[in-house]
Amino acid sequence: MTPSLPRLVAGLLLVVLLVVPGPAQASLLHLEGPVPEELGVHAGSLSPCASPAHCARVDWGLRDPAAALSALVPILDTTEGVRIVERDGPYLHATATSRLFGFVDDLELQALPDAGLLQARSSSRLGDSDLGVNARRLAALRQELPGS
Repeated sequence: MTPSLPRLVAGLLLVVLLVVPGPAQASLLHLEGPVPEELGVHAGSLSPCASPAHCARVDWGLRDPAAALSALVPILDTTEGVRIVERDGPYLHATATSRLFGFVDDLELQALPDAGLLQARSSSRLGDSDLGVNARRLAALRQELPGS
């Protein structure tokens, strides 16, 4: 027996709602992974990247790193998929979730005013390669800083 046209349309609509991400559904999957142990400030600095294949870390020389960090907060707050998890003085930790598959990356910023540096680190929680996503994220943030 052939399904009626209304049943077929309803079935297609259900498939679309389940498969296509929308505002209420950020991604098809949610591939979060465990929170990395190396997050945070260690010996006054952000951790180095264990592998450049899924992590990027840079030090930006700036006149006022604390002001630069503060300037990035509203940008991060309004960036789709980014959520600030912690802001403690000169340190910020945010997560960035990819729209399609829900991969979670950790973004860290650390202002070091005495050294004139803003440290930035972005690392994927899962996978062997990020296809350059973390390096592009840091480059885009750098472009948002005043005087860039």
